Amino acid sequence: MDLEAARDHCLSLPESTEGFPFGPDVLVFKVAGKMFALLSLEAVPPSMNVKCDPERAIELRAQYPAVQPGYHMSKKHWNTVVLDGTVPTDLVRGFIDDSWRLVASKLPKRDRVRLGLA
Repeated sequence: MDLEAARDHCLSLPESTEGFPFGPDVLVFKVAGKMFALLSLEAVPPSMNVKCDPERAIELRAQYPAVQPGYHMSKKHWNTVVLDGTVPTDLVRGFIDDSWRLVASKLPKRDRVRLGLA
């Protein structure tokens, strides 16, 4: 998956927004104001941070060298995925979807209801 495909997939999720709260080098994706993905625009190859179930995060890091503990994030709950082509595109899409769901599931009930999660 390349940078544009990752961006497009993030924006395809319900109520996803993008912005640059940390400066022009990091594109942040949010659902209902809460971050679910960060895309490094300056990294070569590009990389993104996504939230992940802690047990699954450990498994993925062991299986894929391009999946690493979250850079500048909680290492327990976030992974950095290097978009160098070594992780299958469908799996990266799944990481993004899972991150969105994990973040959305912690939103207030009114937001979860609106998103069809409650």
